[in-house]
Amino acid sequence: MTDELRYTAARIPLASYYTALPPGTDAETLGKPGEPPYTRGPYGSMYRDVPWTVRPLAGFGTASDTNARLRMLLEEGATAVNTVFDYPTNRGYDSDDPVASADAGLGGVAVDSVDDVLELYEGIDLESVSVSLVLSHPVAAGVILAMYFAAAQERGIPLEALRGTLQNDFMMETVVLTAPQVLDPGFALRLAVDVVEYCTAAAPRWHPVSFAGYNYREAGADAVLEIALVVANAIATAQCMEARGHPFDSYARRLSGFLAAGNDLIEETAKFRAARRVYHRELSRRFRPLDPASTRLRFHVQTSGSTLTSRQPLNNIIRATVQALAAVLGGAQSLHVSAYDEAVGIPTPEAALTALRTQQILLKENGLAHSVDPLAGSYLIEHVTDELDARATAVLDEIEGQGGLVAAVESGWVHARLLDQAYNTTCMTDSGELPVVGVNCCVTSGEPPLEVFTPPHAAERQAHKLARLRARRDHRAVAAALDDLTACVKRGDSTMPALLAAAAARATVGECAQVFRTAHGHWHQPLS
Repeated sequence: MTDELRYTAARIPLASYYTALPPGTDAETLGKPGEPPYTRGPYGSMYRDVPWTVRPLAGFGTASDTNARLRMLLEEGATAVNTVFDYPTNRGYDSDDPVASADAGLGGVAVDSVDDVLELYEGIDLESVSVSLVLSHPVAAGVILAMYFAAAQERGIPLEALRGTLQNDFMMETVVLTAPQVLDPGFALRLAVDVVEYCTAAAPRWHPVSFAGYNYREAGADAVLEIALVVANAIATAQCMEARGHPFDSYARRLSGFLAAGNDLIEETAKFRAARRVYHRELSRRFRPLDPASTRLRFHVQTSGSTLTSRQPLNNIIRATVQALAAVLGGAQSLHVSAYDEAVGIPTPEAALTALRTQQILLKENGLAHSVDPLAGSYLIEHVTDELDARATAVLDEIEGQGGLVAAVESGWVHARLLDQAYNTTCMTDSGELPVVGVNCCVTSGEPPLEVFTPPHAAERQAHKLARLRARRDHRAVAAALDDLTACVKRGDSTMPALLAAAAARATVGECAQVFRTAHGHWHQPLS
């Protein structure tokens, strides 16, 4: 047996075997599931009583196109839905804007007004189905949420009854997926916190922010940096809410995370456990909550899109299954399994259904729900959990030394860390040091062709819908609503009430977002 060290994906050294738990780790320090420090899970019984939420993702074409896919997934056993929006919607542009029209409906569903939202969720019971809005950029996140709320009210559903999540992460605005105009980091965070503040009072069952560790990971972060950035983002959000006079316990239980599940089964399982522990400790230390549940990190997991390959695509079924297994072993609250053909395009119905069935097999056939935190006490799992905890805490100290997360974004520190780690991963893949089956090892020739889903063309249909909307709406009401939104931005007031009024008046996504861009859309990433 060789004694040479091996390494996890985050370069944590591993011995050939372990004979004891890490120093200071025992049953007492690990705690019980549902109790601080939440290493073993946020709830005492976990999946024994309530299975994880089976939340597949869908979005392409127009609202009617995506509605059909969402309803198919629910009919096939999904217990909640994720709706992904196209790039123009994410960045706050109307589908007929020359800057964005070429991308309308391609990478997600095109949404321009509250009428699209009504069509998107037609026939879906929004009081019983939890809906995640995969809309991460604050330039448009609050806009889309306001349209969702306005649509619910028009259907006679009170906001208090709505369950779901908005990503709403200022780092997505300023670090990941940033073109063509970028809000400055401080204002982007302000918009994100406007949503948190509004939902705390008006939509108490809604998760107003989901710190997008998944996207940090896809942009290059390793497991250590993913944990640290999620926790740092939660700290920055809580500091803003504290500055507005809101006690930590009044909103903290509605904060949530969105994490990735990568290929390293042991490290990923340990990462989810370490993330809960670090989150609890760091937020408890800073904000001293009265309710222990206020520092209980709950999160959605998506299996890694960046690990999927266009070569030998059926291998992706195995990759996604192992990644989903890590999410379940690590105690995720909800899960999306990426489809095997996502490396080449929007999933076909067959691929989307296979991804859904993967979750159902894990839930129903493999006994994973019988015992909570089944790998607790494993010498290896606890070693990696402790290492991730220590390393993520050290990165948090670096961020604090920068003056906090907003300052670390403004200085380019976050961008540099992501770029460095992404570059290192690419080099390891290119050299073969990081094996990727079907790409740099185990390569075959003459692969059979893969069916590629072609999204229905959306740009022309959306342009016609926008023309009809603009012709029939009350132009004075729209202008007054946008003027009120502009005044809120200038005064520093919360933008959510004005956004809700603008949505109800049939202002478009692009019109609302342009108010934000005009005032604060001239920031440039410090990449030089």
